Amino acid sequence: MRGGLPVPRVGKLPAPKLSPAGELSTVEPDPWEDLRRYTPARIALGRAGASLPTAEVLDFQMAHAQARDAVHLALDFAALAGALRQAGFATAAVESLAATRQEYVRRPDLGRRLHPDCRATLAPALGDATSAQRLTLVVADGLSSRAAATHALPLLCALRSRLIAHAARWSIDTIILASQARVALADEVGALRKAEAVVILLGERPGLSSPDSLGLYMTYRPRPGLTDADRNCISNVRAAGLGYAEAALKLHFLLDAARAAGVSGTSVKDHTDQSADSLSALPGSDACDADR
Repeated sequence: MRGGLPVPRVGKLPAPKLSPAGELSTVEPDPWEDLRRYTPARIALGRAGASLPTAEVLDFQMAHAQARDAVHLALDFAALAGALRQAGFATAAVESLAATRQEYVRRPDLGRRLHPDCRATLAPALGDATSAQRLTLVVADGLSSRAAATHALPLLCALRSRLIAHAARWSIDTIILASQARVALADEVGALRKAEAVVILLGERPGLSSPDSLGLYMTYRPRPGLTDADRNCISNVRAAGLGYAEAALKLHFLLDAARAAGVSGTSVKDHTDQSADSLSALPGSDACDADR
């Protein structure tokens, strides 16, 4: 005691923190740091005092900018159509009632409706193929043009290869490229094409770690006025999510299941995680280990 006050003890100073590069760092590591290798999600960010580390703040700003760009960046439909034709797919273009990207974002109802000019000319422009077993595929920008530009073509190729390999009783129709389109627009397109089933591939609402996620929505016996309960969804198709071969497997299974049930939506379940015997129970749904 000195003057009634305790004398502070000078202990050992903590060792300075070093970054992985060996530089002096003020960042406190997070106990969950090791879990970051299992997910691209924003976890275990650490801290610098009471704040986030500068690097994490900058990463967040970059991710936010990429998400905004994914929504507002226009999809190059001409380039996509050229790539599809080069891969052997026929294409046709339609648009929704949303005239601009701003209107598309603010008025979802307009994105669900086909422009009258397209409705009047869609079927005659695409020939007279029989509607039996017709599978109409729609590629739309959705809320992430980056997703459609990156994943639509390889996914369509994977689906075509799978249907051919399994001698599936589905005939791929002309690929419809739909601008400013929401999910329900595909039901009107499918009805005009007299398709047995329609699938729309479009960019999902981007997240901070997934600006390029593609979603697939399948409707059996499509017609205007259906709801989400009448559709089946396969989501998160991207490099860090569901692969093309697995997505094609799931879609093939759901198509055959919908045909067997005579309906799509909540009555049809995805059982592709079950055994090979279960996968082959439906006509045309033979299991293929290479596609898992």
